[in-house]
Formats: sequence, C-alpha cells, structure tokens
Amino acid sequence: MTTTVPPPSSPASSSRPVGHSKGTSAPRLHKLLAVPGCKPNMLNDLLLLRPGDGHESPEDNSSSNKHVVFFHGDIQNFQEEMASQPECAPWLAWSLEQFSGYRHFVDSNMFGAPQHAPYSPDGGALRHLRSLLVHGMERAGLPNTIRAPGDASGTRAGFSLTLVGFSKGCVVLNQVVHELAGALADPRVSDFAGSLSDMFWLDGGHPGGSETWVTDRSLLGQLATSGIGIHAHVTPYEVRDPTRAWVGREHACFVKTLEELGARLYDKLHFVDEPPSIENHFRVIQEF
Repeated sequence: MTTTVPPPSSPASSSRPVGHSKGTSAPRLHKLLAVPGCKPNMLNDLLLLRPGDGHESPEDNSSSNKHVVFFHGDIQNFQEEMASQPECAPWLAWSLEQFSGYRHFVDSNMFGAPQHAPYSPDGGALRHLRSLLVHGMERAGLPNTIRAPGDASGTRAGFSLTLVGFSKGCVVLNQVVHELAGALADPRVSDFAGSLSDMFWLDGGHPGGSETWVTDRSLLGQLATSGIGIHAHVTPYEVRDPTRAWVGREHACFVKTLEELGARLYDKLHFVDEPPSIENHFRVIQEF
C-alpha cells in the first residue's frame, strides 16, 4: 500500500512505526503485524508507507488514492549463497523475511509450488488483498481511501492499484490473472478488480517445475482486454537457466501471446550481456 504496501508474510500482532517523515513526528513507514484478511484467521504482516506527510485526506490529495502493493520473493534459498559472496552483501537488505508465505492468496503443494484456481466468492487473492488494504490502513490510522462511503463492496472514485511481484511473489500476480474474469463478474469485488491499473512481474520464479508464467490463452485474453498495463522485467538468472528451461519458454509464451492479443505490454530482458547471478536477480528491483 503506498501509500505503498509491500509484502504480506507471517503472522504476529500489533503495529510498529519504523521511520519518520522529514519535519514531522508522524512515522511514514509502519510494520503492521497480523492484519486480518478476508477471514479473521487469515493473517498477514504488512509494511505500509504513508503518502506525503500522512495527513492528507482523499479529497485533499489526488495521488492519495493511488496504491502500490509489492510482493517480495522467497529468499530462503538465496540467503546463504548471498551472504557467502561479498559482491552480494548489499542485496541482503532485500531479505525482508526468510520465507514468503502466500498461502492466503494461492494454495501451494508441499514443495511450495503454486496450485492456481479460478475465482472463488469465498476467498482468493483479490478478496484477501482488498481486506488487507482496508484493515491495514485502519490499523495505521490512515483515511479510508478504498471503501466507497456507505458501500462495503464498492471503491472510492479515483482509486487505483498497481501490483508488483518479485521472484516467488509473482505467484500472487499469476493467481490474480486466474481470478480476473470471475472477480469482474462478482459485484462484491468487481470495483476493486477493475481498479487494477498496472501489474509488474519482476523475474518470476518458484520451486515448481511449471506455471512460473501464465500461458493459458483464455486467461491472457481476459488480462489483455482488461486494459491493465502489463510489465515483464526479467534477467538471465531466471529465463536463461538451462536447469530450469521451462521458465524461459513460459516467459516467451506469455509475451508472445499477449502481443498477439494486443495487450498493453512492456517486456525487457535486463543485464543481457552479464552472466546470470543472484546479484542481478535482485538488481532488477531497482532497475524496473
């Protein structure tokens, strides 16, 4: 919520200020622990960055109704290797958690690979995310910029949402694509789903042997017709790894299909002349 809201992760409790705005005692960055989602027992931690000085109302600042949500990657497999390489030491700052848990957004198998499903009115990524944003901003004492007055399911005029997934965090974006058609048809969440303006895939990857990128043409057709801006930023670390060749093939299919469907697509391979490395995998966060 950025109002930026990076990464849901593991449950705890309470709210903790982390940083302060210049010239004010109000903290801009909050760590919000055990924020409830679409069900009371579905809890996630959030990092929330207040906009500006934190005092604007939705009516005072037209940008206060634009939100960015960042889903970080699972760095469990990277941490030891990064720590052992001096050139990677600066990127340990991206290690927000040992393990990215997105089970409330998308089911996974015992190996942590996602098991995507179509939209369900009883849960799913979009309903859970909407609840996290509403409850998170309430916890941080921010004005309500999501719910329309007197309408529990609607959204305020001008509300827009950008989703950014990095590495394993891209599984949430993929789940949103699987849900999009059903969500847009459900009046309880259609306004929220329709507020998606842009989605950024940053070097997607996960432990499974397939479905790193969405390749189903019907799902991508819904994404293309939605008008959402689609941004794919990749590095050789993921798409040119011969031991995981399916990642590159799926990325190529994702891009080619969306191009054929006339989507609002931007695709870039970063660090093309450099050898694949974890360092460059993390650098894409700064480059995009």
